[in-house]
Amino acid sequence: MAQFSVHDAKTNLSRLIADALAGGDVVIARGSVPVVRLVPVEPRGRRVFGTLKGKITLDKAFDEPLPADELEGWTLS
Repeated sequence: MAQFSVHDAKTNLSRLIADALAGGDVVIARGSVPVVRLVPVEPRGRRVFGTLKGKITLDKAFDEPLPADELEGWTLS
C-alpha cells in the first residue's frame, strides 16, 4: 500500500491515477492518518433496450386513475 500526503497527491496526481488504474493501492493521508483510497471507477455498461422484454407485464389497471386516497399523497400542498 502506497500512502501519500495531500500535498504529494496534488503534485503527482497523474502518476497516482496511473498507479491506481494499474491495480496499485493508493492511499492519501492527512498527516499520518489515511483518509481516502484512490480506486478506478468501474465503467458503466451500455444500455441494451428490450432487456426486460417478456420479464415484466402491465395489467389493465395501469392506465386507470389512482384512487383518491393515494392521489392525495402526490399533490403539492
